Amino acid sequence: MQPLLLLLLLAFLLPPRAKAGEIIGGHEAKRHSRPYMAFLQFWDQDDRKRCGGFLIREDFVLTAAHCWGSSLNVTLGAHNIKVRERTQQVIPVRKAIPHPDYNKKNYSNDIMLLKGDSGGPLVCNNVAQGIVSYGQKDGSPPRACTKVSSFLPWIKKTMKTL
Repeated sequence: MQPLLLLLLLAFLLPPRAKAGEIIGGHEAKRHSRPYMAFLQFWDQDDRKRCGGFLIREDFVLTAAHCWGSSLNVTLGAHNIKVRERTQQVIPVRKAIPHPDYNKKNYSNDIMLLKGDSGGPLVCNNVAQGIVSYGQKDGSPPRACTKVSSFLPWIKKTMKTL
């Protein structure tokens, strides 16, 4: 995987309570050069939360299971989430499927599929390696990632049944 892509994925897929949308340890990407990136907004009790994710098919987004809450929406086609762009699509999540063995106390199996309704771009030829599970709020090490390849059987089986 290209180091820049990995850095962008890690910077965008921030842990809970981090300021999603800010670049940590990287630089701004060329406008719309990462069409598979997704921005998630949801409510966790009375708090509005944000997370990142990425398209793995035109109708599925992969994210961390700790990014679950009510009124979950996925934004695609955004370069700057603070500005409403005509390329943005805000899509309500039809179904959130956290890994059945997700443990919110220790963040094990911190991976979730979202069924992104319909539409949106397809994933590019790049390969996603991980999802940030937890770490320091400012993005400094150490950080822990969920290894996507370890969950491919679950991802494929779950997507096939929906």
